[in-house]
Amino acid sequence: MKTFLLLLGFALITVTAGAQTDGELVQLAERQESELNENGAFENFRRALHLNPSNFTALWKLSELCSRIGKRQPSTKQQQEFYVYGKSYAQRAIQVAPAAADGYYVLAVAMGRLALSQSGKQRVHSVKEIRANVEKALALNPRHGRAWHVLGKWHYEVSNLGMFEKAALKVVYGGLPAASLKESIAAYERAKLYEPNFALNFLELAKAYHRNDQDDKAIELLRILPAVPNKTLDDARIKTEGARLLKEWAE
Repeated sequence: MKTFLLLLGFALITVTAGAQTDGELVQLAERQESELNENGAFENFRRALHLNPSNFTALWKLSELCSRIGKRQPSTKQQQEFYVYGKSYAQRAIQVAPAAADGYYVLAVAMGRLALSQSGKQRVHSVKEIRANVEKALALNPRHGRAWHVLGKWHYEVSNLGMFEKAALKVVYGGLPAASLKESIAAYERAKLYEPNFALNFLELAKAYHRNDQDDKAIELLRILPAVPNKTLDDARIKTEGARLLKEWAE
């Protein structure tokens, strides 16, 4: 909570600085995000939202940043606080623009990361809702690369659940949702098609191919990964993990 409130405090301190409109602040935040200044982007998206609580771009981008910044927090509790705020921003984005794919995409991301940070029993309660949201995003925009990535991650994680979690799914939903490693790979490949410079997708697709005993394809992806432009603060870490896996799998 302290970390999130610190970021929020930076935003509120500067709300009155200058006479920028919410649109100008969103443009500034988007430029900062492209420069990997995610804290600065977060601050200015918050300022834009303060001026216009219905600014859709500010809402969904704040949700995405909460999920991204949250992932880097040192404790599970701190991570979950960010994910909960990310979920709230996403829900508000959907209220503002129910026919826009991005709100459903970021809601699926926030819920997915929150679920992965929880215990098995808590995790299974979100399974259907996460998929429903990502499928809604794809129905609205079939070329949404990051939504395809989330669907790939959903298939990867659900197909890899343990016996206890699968039993819990049967109790909660009356059966197991259709999920497979094959569908995970197919969704990740669609993500690569529509968003070719998405480092995390290269890494996760490589992991899926490795789990499917297709190390030749996994290794090929990991060899390409270093050339993918860094788009987020996480990409350097993603490439470090990719290099470690490449060394391990190529031996």
